[in-house]
Amino acid sequence: MRPVRRGTSPQVGPFDPYQNAKEPLLGRLGLYCSYCERRIQTNLAVEHIQPKGLPVTAHLDTEWTNFLLACVNCNSTKGHKPVVLDDVLLPDRDNTYLAYEYTIDGKIRVRDHLEGEIRDQAQSLLTLTGLDKNLYNVVDDNGRQIVVDRASKRIESMSMALEQVEEIRADPENDALRRSTARMAFADGLFSVWMTAFEGDADMQERLIEIFPGTRDSGCFGDIGSETVSPHPNPDALPCGGRI
Repeated sequence: MRPVRRGTSPQVGPFDPYQNAKEPLLGRLGLYCSYCERRIQTNLAVEHIQPKGLPVTAHLDTEWTNFLLACVNCNSTKGHKPVVLDDVLLPDRDNTYLAYEYTIDGKIRVRDHLEGEIRDQAQSLLTLTGLDKNLYNVVDDNGRQIVVDRASKRIESMSMALEQVEEIRADPENDALRRSTARMAFADGLFSVWMTAFEGDADMQERLIEIFPGTRDSGCFGDIGSETVSPHPNPDALPCGGRI
């Protein structure tokens, strides 16, 4: 899962209404769901990490540090469930890139080397957003039930990425091909899938880190290069951050 940095608030005071935070969030994080990583052209929502619908967290409704971006699927699955920050990893404060592996069959799994509390926290995020399931039923704005298979998008993106891997292997010095591949990934989304496909190609991983907004700024990758940094440096001092 792509680690991101939203940075400090672009304005003094709360965002009231909270939807006013969408444009600066898009500018800093891109048109991507912060959880499933899909590129969402429409209906990408300002997502409240702590749900706004619970009395105990309602005061965070307009707070910049409580916002991410989410698709209807991840947002609906997460719903009004209370979030105990101690119990779940989050992409704005933990190096979630190191927590999960993305497989060719569209699954997201907690990496085998994680153990104990960190493993439980990583799994909790998948469960919270429904990313440990292939299918998810949602109801649209008109009350009609729709089925969205997020796994199929991961399969599609992995297939596309692996085709580009083969093209680059056949012509590794072709800089134009590498640039166009990075732009293809940017248009597709699924940063972690593309990074997985290009494992072992530091140049392409570097291009991916650079082209996805908010990724290099997270501090989870070297200043120059694709080497990972752990734990997340948590430059904005967010609560419970820097666990991996």
